[in-house]
Amino acid sequence: MTSVKEKHIIQEEFKSRMDEDELLNCMRCGFCLPSCPTYVESGFKESHSPRGRIALMKAVVDGVIEPDEDVERSLDLCLGCRACEPVCPSGVKYGHLLEEARDIINQNKKHTLPVRVMRKTAFNGLFPHQNRMRMLTNFLGIYQRSGIQSALHHTGLLRLLPESMASMERVLPKVPTMKEMKNRPTHLPALAAQKKRVAFFSGCLMDTMFLETNNATTRLLQHAGCEIVIPKAQNCCGALHGHSGEKDSAKELAKRNIAAFENLEVDYIITNAGGCGAFLVDYDHLLKDDPQWFERAVSFKKKIKDMSAILVELEFHKKDLRVRPQRVTYQDSCHLRNVQGTFLQPRILLQSVDGAEFHEMKDGDRCCGSAGIYNIVESEMSMQILDHKMEKVAESEATTIVTANPGCLLQMKLGIEREGLTGAIRVVHIADFLLEGLEE
Repeated sequence: MTSVKEKHIIQEEFKSRMDEDELLNCMRCGFCLPSCPTYVESGFKESHSPRGRIALMKAVVDGVIEPDEDVERSLDLCLGCRACEPVCPSGVKYGHLLEEARDIINQNKKHTLPVRVMRKTAFNGLFPHQNRMRMLTNFLGIYQRSGIQSALHHTGLLRLLPESMASMERVLPKVPTMKEMKNRPTHLPALAAQKKRVAFFSGCLMDTMFLETNNATTRLLQHAGCEIVIPKAQNCCGALHGHSGEKDSAKELAKRNIAAFENLEVDYIITNAGGCGAFLVDYDHLLKDDPQWFERAVSFKKKIKDMSAILVELEFHKKDLRVRPQRVTYQDSCHLRNVQGTFLQPRILLQSVDGAEFHEMKDGDRCCGSAGIYNIVESEMSMQILDHKMEKVAESEATTIVTANPGCLLQMKLGIEREGLTGAIRVVHIADFLLEGLEE
């Protein structure tokens, strides 16, 4: 419960910090409504639409309403998928407004002790420290390889966990060993005639839990003619912080990444996780009020490119790629599509692979409900969205679902698990799929 004093502080912060020009850019036309998953899934509730949320923000700024629990609930329920932005005729940067509003609320209300502990542990104690990410992943690896996981499954003890956590445990990937996570390269030569010198953003989860996908990505880049540098000083992109009302921490992580990459003399900085890439290209907005870092952020942003985009640019799709016969569909990463504007390139690559019968999934551009940690903190809405997504998967008759973001990958695996389709359908990151095609 937000106190009267907290509400007053939040309201004043809204007045001083929210971009009123951006709020006024919203014409209330409603073009965003059909693209918003929470608006559709809530039974067309206006306060759960982008237009409605902007109206609430504006009303708080104008003092028409208080920033009460209903306002906070509306903002919390937003996936942040930003599907509203490409369809907005006024070009409203809804994602920027959402992040600012969430930061104001979270920094000026008193969370319960368990929530404070959880947020401090995750945002301050874990994600900014890659060595701790490795340690946590290593513990997960011990759990998987020691027989403990198998024993818990046989005894049924996992049923004591909340359903969302128990389901997520079942779809976690097999993680690498500590030795594999520590033994990371900083430079890789091109394995074909060199065309580009690039840097690789390895990320935090991607370079631990999804290490094999990172390895597949760099292998593809090498075969496409890229010399690769991987700076050790890089860290978490800060997306989870920025989306969860921890803006100051996100800024610090952004500055560290900019400093780690800016003197490498590379053509591009390559990403392979849609969520990370989208936040990296927003560093200029994140640091817009910091004259010392803004221009550096702009230069950094200009070099960000998704792995699928550079592979198409370097004509990797013209190589001899083949896989065993399978029916393939593609689930867009919201942030890769809606923020980075990258959606044709993954499809060009998939359609170039012999043996892969590509079929476009209806509403493949609609959010799967993962959205960072949304599927944990807003499980009910997330599963509602996922259930509808799985209906579209069934219509596609695909045996392989390809994604371009780790959260999407786990969410789609969760959907397969919930539908009892384990073994009949697989989910794979596009980097891993293309490497299969190269090595088949």
